[in-house]
Amino acid sequence: MRIVFLGTPEFAVPTLEALARSHDVVLVVAQPDKRAGRGLQLQSPAIARKAKELGLPLTQPVKIREALADIHALEPDLGVVVAYGKILPPELLRIPFINVHASILPKYRGAAPIQRAIEHGEKETGVTIMRVDEQLDHGPIVSIEKTAIGPDEHAPSLSRRLSKIGAELLLRTLASDMHERPQDHSQATLAPKIEKSEGEIRWSDSAATIYNKFRAFDPWPGVFRGDLKLIDIAPAEASGTPGEILSIDDRAVTVATGKGALDLIVLQRAGKARQRAPEFAHGVGWRVGARLE
Repeated sequence: MRIVFLGTPEFAVPTLEALARSHDVVLVVAQPDKRAGRGLQLQSPAIARKAKELGLPLTQPVKIREALADIHALEPDLGVVVAYGKILPPELLRIPFINVHASILPKYRGAAPIQRAIEHGEKETGVTIMRVDEQLDHGPIVSIEKTAIGPDEHAPSLSRRLSKIGAELLLRTLASDMHERPQDHSQATLAPKIEKSEGEIRWSDSAATIYNKFRAFDPWPGVFRGDLKLIDIAPAEASGTPGEILSIDDRAVTVATGKGALDLIVLQRAGKARQRAPEFAHGVGWRVGARLE
């Protein structure tokens, strides 16, 4: 099958590799290189690097419309899109496109389905193969595979698992009759892009809420209170007034929340090195019974 592939981040790499082994990938479309890091060096997205490694034709248009003529000229049988990062224009959808989406649609439509599922305390997620239409993650479902979310699983680990599940599910789907069924749009929920401000926690939040954010917002933006970043934390069996320091031992500083408590294990003040929480507490004069703002 002649396939045009659209994708950008690391999550899309296993699917591209799987397609390249089993089908004729006639073009890979990725987002343009961007400057990143302290030195603002120009860096290629993961899919662009993988396409070059596999020797596949690659284009990185600023706007997808710039590539429409080239894509249509290739007369592909199918388009596959995995976390490309842009809504596809109607003119492109004259080619049938299917999407590998990291949620059980219609739940968590949007840019951050993996993080939002963890943030909201979901116990299960999955990958949906769906036909792309003109609305966001709205088209009919072709296939779904579900998987449990571990109670201590972070977004990077879940993303790696789902990327492999998605690649394998897509190959099985392409080898099938690809029967479609409409989504139940009344059950749709959104998974908007993560904003840095969402990493700010309040001690009045429950321990579960804070811990779920900690798992979801790894590695960015993390969770923090003011200029104090919580690098490593764990739920604790304790309770007290929100923000109250309940204990300090060699392993952790235990702090009460709105419901339950958290062990603070590693902390980092803005612009400073990471420290084990007990050492940090000693350095700034925290005491049991004191209340953190």
